[in-house]
Amino acid sequence: MRRDPRNRTAVGCALLVIALGAGATGCSSGGDPLSAEPYDATDRISFSGPSEGKKADPDKPLELGAEDSDEHITDVTAVDAAGRHVAGELAADGSRWHSTSPLAADADYTVRVSTEDEDGARGRKVLTFTTGKPAAAKSLGVTFGPGRGTYGVGQPLTAELTAPVRDPAQRAVVERGLKVSSTPAADGAWHWVDDKLLHFRPKDYWPENATVRMRSNLEGIRIGDRLRGTRTASLTLRTGDRVIAVADVAAHRLKVYKSGEEIRTIPVTAGKPGFETRNGVKVVLAKERLVRMRSTSIGIAEGSSESYDMPVHFATRVTWSGEYVHAAPWSVGSQGYANVSHGCVGMSTGDAEWFFDTFGQGDLVEVVNSDGDTMEPFGNGFGDWNLSWDQWREGSALTGGTGTASTSEEKARLRPQSV
Repeated sequence: MRRDPRNRTAVGCALLVIALGAGATGCSSGGDPLSAEPYDATDRISFSGPSEGKKADPDKPLELGAEDSDEHITDVTAVDAAGRHVAGELAADGSRWHSTSPLAADADYTVRVSTEDEDGARGRKVLTFTTGKPAAAKSLGVTFGPGRGTYGVGQPLTAELTAPVRDPAQRAVVERGLKVSSTPAADGAWHWVDDKLLHFRPKDYWPENATVRMRSNLEGIRIGDRLRGTRTASLTLRTGDRVIAVADVAAHRLKVYKSGEEIRTIPVTAGKPGFETRNGVKVVLAKERLVRMRSTSIGIAEGSSESYDMPVHFATRVTWSGEYVHAAPWSVGSQGYANVSHGCVGMSTGDAEWFFDTFGQGDLVEVVNSDGDTMEPFGNGFGDWNLSWDQWREGSALTGGTGTASTSEEKARLRPQSV
């Protein structure tokens, strides 16, 4: 039978009805409405978009409404030409739908609406529109880190913003726009370190030999009043083998594992009383074949009984405050038996050279059974893995609610050394 168009009343000034003419329904009497061709629901759905020839205001939400109590909306898909979807909320009775995520400026959108009437017949409506330029606003740029290259499976990702974002709702917009993917796949989450810095890590370490990609979908997106995202360069990096060292301070032994297999056990010495090595998981930050270490950099007075000033070889840095795994030929007699260092993990020159050649940025050093404090998650390197997964997600505006900041890593970029 042929379905006649229904008369519709005008919507209030909050909604602009786009009427493109009524269509026909291709169903026979007594047929299954689900198997019928959807009818044209153009005149049955109101839309808050622009009039013909005009551009939509990207700062205003989209709104759709069913024009009759016999009609209800079942599904809405809104996507721009770049493939970015607009999130939305549908009323329980199907009478209205509105967008809940911001639109991009200067973007072409297609909206597809599915409906159903009281008889179960399906309808559809397709709308297209273009957004205009926003009001004058500041730009929010993003710089992804750590940079191109190959890293260990413990390397957190970073996103540094050009402007602070403090409001939880605005932080949620930022997080939704920062996309991370890996092959093989690994689920992860962002964590707000401070108002301008986010870290990303998986629940567990990254897969071995994975390709990790970061990109931003924030270009043109309204984040807050007078703040919009701008174009950001994407970043692709790789992970290497899973290389982890576990230093047991009480046993004076360090074991190295590669891809889950133990490959070497090394006698070591760690921090003595008053200079205890930090417990916890640390990420390799850098390597220095030769570094001059001075006791004054960690607050030991020059000329005191604990003072030192010496060249140190094969130094693998794990904190910005000066904790290394390095060669300590002066303490070989204590290695494997006693802890005599000022906080570093020391070993023979031969073992330190092997360690230096085996480990790279992003590989992991875990210290256990020390009387020292636990490595802080931020501010002194990458201690991200010392937070449980639940604690990590609390720092996300999407899963934790606020994304409350911790100490900025930049505050600790002093370079003291301990031996």
